[in-house]
Amino acid sequence: MEVRTRFAPSPTGYLHIGGARTALFNWLFARHHKGKFILRIEDTDVARSTDESTQAILDGMQWLGLDYDEGPYFQSKRFDLYREHAYKLLETGKAYKCYCTAEELEQRRKDALAQGKPPKYDGRCKSQGSGARGQGSNDKSFAIRFKVSPGTTLVKDIIKSNVAFDNNEIDDLIILRSDGTPTYNLCVVVDDATMKITHVIRGDDHLNNTPKQILLYEAFGYPLPIFAHLPMILGSDKTRLSKRHGATSVMAYKEMGYMPHALVNYLARLGWSHGDQEIFTIEELTEKFSLENVGKSSGVFNPEKLLWLNHHYIKESKPYDMAKLLEPFLEAKGYAVGTIHELSLPNVVKTVQERSKTFVEMADAVEFYFKEDVVYEEKAAQKFLTSEVLEIFEIITSKLDNLPDFTQKAIEDIFNSIINEKNIKLGKIAQPVRIALTGGTVSPGIFEVIENLGREKTIERLKKAIVFIKQKGSFST
Repeated sequence: MEVRTRFAPSPTGYLHIGGARTALFNWLFARHHKGKFILRIEDTDVARSTDESTQAILDGMQWLGLDYDEGPYFQSKRFDLYREHAYKLLETGKAYKCYCTAEELEQRRKDALAQGKPPKYDGRCKSQGSGARGQGSNDKSFAIRFKVSPGTTLVKDIIKSNVAFDNNEIDDLIILRSDGTPTYNLCVVVDDATMKITHVIRGDDHLNNTPKQILLYEAFGYPLPIFAHLPMILGSDKTRLSKRHGATSVMAYKEMGYMPHALVNYLARLGWSHGDQEIFTIEELTEKFSLENVGKSSGVFNPEKLLWLNHHYIKESKPYDMAKLLEPFLEAKGYAVGTIHELSLPNVVKTVQERSKTFVEMADAVEFYFKEDVVYEEKAAQKFLTSEVLEIFEIITSKLDNLPDFTQKAIEDIFNSIINEKNIKLGKIAQPVRIALTGGTVSPGIFEVIENLGREKTIERLKKAIVFIKQKGSFST
């Protein structure tokens, strides 16, 4: 049997972290078993479904690397198939016409609640028979309700084990509304059956729908898929993950400078485990993933853990790869990326890679390389850009201008010669030069900065600092 899984989001918003994990588990299960992963867009809610949301879901999946083998299928294009199935149940006596209006149903619901009874449909239209397609052309508007037989429905679930539902607690559910539109449970069953889905892996908020769907499978004579209901993802306060806990959109993490594999790795471990291993390649996740190792309890989303993982992947990745991912963040700051003077972006990345936790942090840390005009931090300039360093700046400028081999080693030799000649410590030179070149007191190693900034920009900024010091001295006198 070929394993076939599916991810079936509703296009009413962005791709949520919880939805992304569901998609990932379906993708991993299909890839592990060399099966098929299908994408289905459940857009029957016409009022809330948008093309923008559909695109947001597709963009999120593409960014995460969750490629699909079939789809995307759209439920809105399959209404004829759903109606055909609804009328099949009507014709075989497994469903019936319901003439109750929405107003009547609402009033009965209120009356039942007032009497302390469950607000269940009272079945008054069940005795009116089914009626074949096309029969009763003079009928007033009607919905089609599915007859729920008495008894117990057992949901066999890989994660939840066996869960029994009393059918007396289940309404005769509407499967086709009076306006001809199908309802969720009918669409899901028809789609999963006709798409030959073998494993339905979804959030456990769908568990209460499962007995209704099993009854529909049995009424149609379709084989049941294997069910696996994933525990919810909770925020730090153990309530359902929402915006108050931080970003919940997958693409928001892209914008915040996270690597897609860091998020994939984190989501995989959020409810699933393989021993004590925390860090996985995609190949390892595919090889080791199994539904049996999905936990029964809810996972708690920990932003610090995700940030730690992102930092790990940034540190361990090749500078060239990081440079390509960094480019959009620099462009967002208004910088044309590429080689500027003697500047090579992968070499620049190397200087900050160890400390950067996100690409936003990395872009901030390297921004000084690209600025046309460095602005000094006021306190740093007052403390370090003084007349005491004027001569040293002029010596460094002259030596760098005549340096044949513009490398870190040659630059370091210049600084060491000045240290020995002036009998001073490196810090007395390095920190003022750092302010002159970057504007602040924090940067990569000063020799790395000079090499990557290049001869022309370094000399230009040192000369600007010299002018600044002289003007400051003139002003103070």
